[in-house]
This record gives sequence, C-alpha cells and structure tokens, in this order.
Amino acid sequence: MREEKLKIIKNVLGRGYHSGHEHLFHCPFCEHHKMKMSVNVDKSVFKCWICDKSGRDLGYVVRKFGTRQDRDEWAKYDDRVEITDFDFLFAEPETPSEQRVDLPESLVSLTNKEPSRSAQVALRYLFKRGFTKDDILKWKIGYCSDGEYAGRVVVPSFNENGYANYFIARSYGDAWPRYKNPPASRDIIFNELYVNWDEDLIIVEGVFDAIKAGNAIPLLGSTLRESSALFQAIIKSGNRVFVALDEDASKKARSISRLLLKYGVEVYEIDTSGAEDVGEMSKEEFRTRKNNAAIVEEDNYLLQRLSAI
Repeated sequence: MREEKLKIIKNVLGRGYHSGHEHLFHCPFCEHHKMKMSVNVDKSVFKCWICDKSGRDLGYVVRKFGTRQDRDEWAKYDDRVEITDFDFLFAEPETPSEQRVDLPESLVSLTNKEPSRSAQVALRYLFKRGFTKDDILKWKIGYCSDGEYAGRVVVPSFNENGYANYFIARSYGDAWPRYKNPPASRDIIFNELYVNWDEDLIIVEGVFDAIKAGNAIPLLGSTLRESSALFQAIIKSGNRVFVALDEDASKKARSISRLLLKYGVEVYEIDTSGAEDVGEMSKEEFRTRKNNAAIVEEDNYLLQRLSAI
C-alpha cells in the first residue's frame, strides 16, 4: 500500500527525491524553487521548511492539488470517510512560548569609555583571547564583579524581538566551574537578533567561537537535532551552511552535515585541525579556512565515513 500511495503523491507533487524515510518535493503551497516539502508516507505527514505548512493527513494535499483520478485512487487507501478543510487547521503546530531570562543583577557593561579596575581585569582576559572593542560592543559583553556570577564575563543572547533569552557566563579568573549559565532551555537561536539569514551561516560549538567566526550561531554544545529551533530556521533560510566544530568532534560534525544534506542544504565543512577550537584562532585564520572549506556531498560523505572506520 505504501508504494501505491507514494505513486499518487508523486503524481500530485511531481518530481522529488528520496531521503531516509522521507521524500522531498516542491511545495505546492509556497511554490519555492527548491524541494523543501518533506513527506513521510508511512506516517502520513508533511511539512514545508520554507512556508511552515504542515499536517498529519497527506490526503489533504491530494484532495487540494490532485486530479479527480488522484483523489479517487487515494480514497482506496484512506480510512477517512468525512473530509473537510478543517482537518488541516487542527494539524497546524502550536506556537511555542517565547523564552525570556533575566540577566544577572550585578551585570556591568564592558563598553564604558572609562572602565573600572575590576572591569579592566575582564577586558584583559577578552583582549588576550583576541577579541576587540568592536566585538565587545557588537555582542553586548559585560561582566560581574560580585553576586552569583562574580568573576565572569557575560555574553547575552537576544531573540528576534530583542528580548534576552539566554546568556553565557565564563570565568576569567579562578571561579569554578568555568561556565555557569542560567537554568533555561538551550533550544534557542543564540543572538538571533543579529543573525543575517541572507548570508552564509556558520555553525560552531560555543559563543567565543561564534565571535571569531562572523555570521555564526553557536550550538551551545556539539549536536543539532531536527526538532530544534536552530535546525528548522536553517532549513527555512535555504542558505549555505559551514560547519566548524572542534577537531575532537569530527564525528558529530559529519552527523550534522549528513542531517543537513538530507534536507537539501548546501553544506561545507571547515577544517579546524591543529587548533584547540575556533575561538583560539585569529579571525584572519578562520576566514582563510572558511574560504578553503570543502563542500560536502553524498558521495564524499560516504567516503569520509569509510575512511573513519
């Protein structure tokens, strides 16, 4: 029955290609030029990564865009009896609540023209790591000299509406652990307010990596899930993606590349070998490595997998 239903879907949506358990087609709702509608026949679900149209009834797509013959053929395999357009309304995903966090009460900006003595200690730490005054201004970096986050530089994250939704607090002295972050979800797009979705996107592990990399988004780790807000935003953007994870996370980098390839993203992997992490590189060095990044395709991905065995 699966093959018969897939044949009908292909008649309705046209040419597509197979990717894992799913098939990708041109979306009939937004008519985007790339194949960004993901269809899973077994689960009878669909989702367009561009216009966000989705549903739990593939029959709706057949009934809306198919011919009379397509609809009649689909009815042979569809258990539904009563069909209305209201079914699609109930298939729309719920709008997630907007996460907001309070920044530390003792947070002081490091952009002041006349920094205090304690601020100078935090600044020296950042300058030693190769960050500039422009970086500090762009990323709104501050520090805490007392309180829960004392002895740490703080890099806040702002969502697309300008509200703080997370922050990274990194020790610049003897405070332990090195990182002390808020008890909030990491399923965010760090500093989405400043991401340029019209340019190449760079995926890195940490915030300090992102500051060096340019138009970069930190994973706040080394994994990327299909259900995450960042993954869905990347697919929706349709832009090229450069993956720049630390050398010791090469297997995870390949997994991320593979996942993005599955959804038709043009992926490049940046060689980070010989460096502790991207944050320890100079901006010039990273830019050179980005320019020399290798495109990841299905064939060379398989070769990489074989060579890693």
